[in-house]
Amino acid sequence: MNSVLHKANTRGYANHGWLDSHHTFSFAGYHDPERVQFGVLRVLNDDIVTGGAGFGQHPHDNMEIISIPLKGALEHGD
Repeated sequence: MNSVLHKANTRGYANHGWLDSHHTFSFAGYHDPERVQFGVLRVLNDDIVTGGAGFGQHPHDNMEIISIPLKGALEHGD
């Protein structure tokens, strides 16, 4: 089994006001050719979403979404 350590301070970062997001792999406006995926894992984001805000409807094709709310409630549909 492979192991790769990505320290927290080396990840991509974006703040959209309602969304504070750290990207482990290339995502949205963050691109690092050395960090595109790990096996079939393509996205691993650490997101903090402002209460009452969130993503609008958008499609996901051929992927599973896992969300782990640390506080509050979450609704996800696509």
